Amino acid sequence: MQKNMGSTENGHSEFIDVERIIASKSKRALKYTPKFIISYLKKIVHQDYVNNFLQIHQDKIGFDFVKAVLDEFHVKLKVEGLEFIDLTKKYIISANHPIGSLDGLALMDVVGKIRKDIIFPVNDLLMNLPNLQPLFIPVNKHGSNIENARIIDEAFSSNVLMLYFPAGLVSRKKKGIVEDLEWKKTFIRKSRDYFRDVIPVYIEGKNSDFFYRLANWRQRLGIKMNIEMLYLADEMFKQDGNEIKIKFGRPISYQTFDRTKKDIEWADVVKQQVYAMR
Repeated sequence: MQKNMGSTENGHSEFIDVERIIASKSKRALKYTPKFIISYLKKIVHQDYVNNFLQIHQDKIGFDFVKAVLDEFHVKLKVEGLEFIDLTKKYIISANHPIGSLDGLALMDVVGKIRKDIIFPVNDLLMNLPNLQPLFIPVNKHGSNIENARIIDEAFSSNVLMLYFPAGLVSRKKKGIVEDLEWKKTFIRKSRDYFRDVIPVYIEGKNSDFFYRLANWRQRLGIKMNIEMLYLADEMFKQDGNEIKIKFGRPISYQTFDRTKKDIEWADVVKQQVYAMR
């Protein structure tokens, strides 16, 4: 569904500016990028719509903003197993990541109805959304940022509920099946180090065939840059009116993750348990 709310008005600065983003990476790249490419990028990220939505809802923070987004896209939620979350315990809720946008918001909305003390590690781009700052902390890719590592460790050592996408990337389609790529082992180590049981969560959803074809062709051509990610905003608009099903499994004790397997193997065990709930 194509939404059109016009362009930003009244002199408000834009939250998303394709040209500014390109310039921040390379002013030379911006100078030599054809105008029609800039216009196309603005179109596929729905720059005008997103900026207007953020402007209209700029006073909504945290769960209120999450609900505003889900309402805007007429998302219907179907939930099973929420009773497995003990209101007094700290968990790592580990889920698959089929959509790359609304699935994370849907998970926050559902869990937020019974626990307001949630934290979600996310990438740099999402950290730039001021409306969701209270719910987000930055991921520490490759352990390169000492400050991010400190923030993450503080969150895991606290009593908050941690939401986590172990794959770190949206699902891809292989042999006709939509499934996450490899689950990283970090959440297993954090579970054991901070005595947090893991609740496996299966989220049902998918992106368009175009998204998966682009991802597969990009890989076949040996292109390392995940160019399909440029279309995630556009994919979100295609989810308008869809139902997202979320199924919570029984908690897995942190003591399960012993030395009989490597952490990466335990991560795959949990991943397979998630997909067994399909």
